[in-house]
Amino acid sequence: MNFNKHLNIEGQHAFLGASKYHWINYTEEKVIDSYSKFMATQKGTILHEFAAQCIRLGQKLPKSQKTLNMYVNDAIGFKMNTEQVLFYSENCFGTADAISFRNRLLRIHDLKTGVTPAHMEQLLIYVALFCLEYKFKPSEIDIELRLYQSDEILFHKPSVDEILPIMDKIVTFDKVLTKIKSEED
Repeated sequence: MNFNKHLNIEGQHAFLGASKYHWINYTEEKVIDSYSKFMATQKGTILHEFAAQCIRLGQKLPKSQKTLNMYVNDAIGFKMNTEQVLFYSENCFGTADAISFRNRLLRIHDLKTGVTPAHMEQLLIYVALFCLEYKFKPSEIDIELRLYQSDEILFHKPSVDEILPIMDKIVTFDKVLTKIKSEED
């Protein structure tokens, strides 16, 4: 048998695809809700790309109390890098939406486009990764974190006691995973 060629969709996954089979148990309401969340995620990805381009180009947005505008304008105003990978190991790394480090002040901003309330833990992990990668003790630097969501900015100045346990877990868990991987070879 000669199977049909679908070159335009090879490697992609359909929303109602076999690899995400749970939908066969959904009601119509559940599939609508699930698709709405899927589309919101897609929109969030596009908004992050747009924001990163604005920041890279230094293109401020009209001043307003809108999440995206505040995030982009603040990142440009603070001369932040965007989409910066923070790397400890193959097992633990992440990409900060916006980051800068000047005069011993680490600033990390995160853009949240969804409605589920964001948590500061993600930014604390970025701080831990920064400290591990660049060999800083959290006690040697000042830190300011910001979450931009729902037309609000949440500020946080974490303590050393918040960062050190995360750094310790990264180091410990990385050793555990590295050992497991070496035993698989």
